[in-house]
Amino acid sequence: MKTRLGGLLIVFSVPLLTLGFVAGQNSTARSAAYVPPRASDGHPDISGFWQALNTAPSFDIEDHAARVGVPAGYGVVEGGALPYQESALEKRRANFNKRLTDDTVPKCFLPGVPRVTYMPFPFQIIQTFPSKRGDPEFGLDRDVGIVISYEYLDAVRYIHTNGRAHPGHGDRWMGDSRAHWEGDTLVVDVTEFNEETWFDASGNFHSDALHVIERYTRTGPDTLKYEATIEDPKVFTRPWKMTIPLYRRQEPQLRLLEYYCHAYREEDRLRSVK
Repeated sequence: MKTRLGGLLIVFSVPLLTLGFVAGQNSTARSAAYVPPRASDGHPDISGFWQALNTAPSFDIEDHAARVGVPAGYGVVEGGALPYQESALEKRRANFNKRLTDDTVPKCFLPGVPRVTYMPFPFQIIQTFPSKRGDPEFGLDRDVGIVISYEYLDAVRYIHTNGRAHPGHGDRWMGDSRAHWEGDTLVVDVTEFNEETWFDASGNFHSDALHVIERYTRTGPDTLKYEATIEDPKVFTRPWKMTIPLYRRQEPQLRLLEYYCHAYREEDRLRSVK
């Protein structure tokens, strides 16, 4: 009986493993072969309401254990740890120790790029196809090809697709965005940041030399692949990249709601636990 039972286990387990392997192959093949729908300008249609469902990056973009108020989560940084310069590690540690008071998000400031993309709030991508005169439908008097509207603080990004260079005067919370298409991928070049924002709620930071290259690729009817390559010669030893899947929100008649932010104050927390 034991032999026959063991035989049965082997007979059933091998096809299951095989089916799983074949299903994985088919899934990969479908993703590689996916042909996205086209917008009126011929480029892939990436419009709609999207959201990152893995909230772990919002807490910490590196692998991290659970702690009070923070669930455990896998990192999204390719290669694991961030390549900090030795001189930047002390500030990273100081930021972590003061994360409840120094993070600008609890203070209701804009979260910056790329952090705004993977916060636990939906956002809407709008492809406007403006002329050189702008797009009267959106009240734009400039050549903007993509608008991203975020539920968080009603933030809006105007992404220029006219081929013009960055204006050259920075110090912006969300940077300046210029984009072009590479095949079926929207590539957004973002620069001219201030140094106030963080990448997450754990103190991973950047300087005013931050340069972000975002890549949005439609991988299925309801999925976008989001990649952000980070370069900051004042903080990191080399460029690094994060990759996060974004998912289309499925609710009928979905719209962005208003998110009212109330600034966090440590004295309020201490008062609440007394």
